[in-house]
Amino acid sequence: MDLGISGRRALVTGGSSGLGLATARALAANGVSVVVSSRSAERLAAAVGTISPTDGARVIPIAADVSDPERVDELVAASESALGGIDILVANAGGPPPGNFESTPFEAYDGALRLNLLSTVAMCRAVVPGMKERGWGRIVAITSSSVREPIDRLILSNTARAGVTGFLKTVAREVARHGITVNSLQPGLHLTDRLASLYPDPSTVAASIPAGRLGDPDDFGNVAAFLCSEHAKFVTGVALPLDGGALHGLQ
Repeated sequence: MDLGISGRRALVTGGSSGLGLATARALAANGVSVVVSSRSAERLAAAVGTISPTDGARVIPIAADVSDPERVDELVAASESALGGIDILVANAGGPPPGNFESTPFEAYDGALRLNLLSTVAMCRAVVPGMKERGWGRIVAITSSSVREPIDRLILSNTARAGVTGFLKTVAREVARHGITVNSLQPGLHLTDRLASLYPDPSTVAASIPAGRLGDPDDFGNVAAFLCSEHAKFVTGVALPLDGGALHGLQ
């Protein structure tokens, strides 16, 4: 399927591994020029080598820490300068440390909110004006299935990512008339470095998934790319779980 986005320009954060990298690969494979960002310049350099752009698209690594609002502004400015503008934003960041209520100090919430909530707010504030001027834009945030069903020992992530979902739903309603869609994807258990850090043997949790296996990051990336496509222009304000059927709720 032709997604109709060849020639578009994207910024993907948290893109040196896992679901962010898979999304950058899917966009580049559909002719989108992509700035891929993460905190580690070394990991970014390795990640870029796994991306195969088509239709003359470019892939540009820019290291940045999105938990710092000033660095977000610098990242967006550098990305717009490199690409000529940003049509697509994929807002993603690594998860905060695990912990429960009693073991998590109050100060840890500030870091989690900066990394997983305020970074998305800052990125949206930076890219939406340009999208409005052009009358076209796609914003996709990668959150977590914990937004629908909180995960034990991940109180920081549960808290911050729920805030992202409320923020994005609000923004989606305000910018829809400008041709901008705003959605989030809520991954369940995918075979990523983050999963390996939480579960030393990830295969032990696969049995809890009705699909009988862990998620493939590249499959996830293809869904994210579809939400950025022309075909998804009437899809906005959606928080879509990708979890192999693991969630028990009706919504």
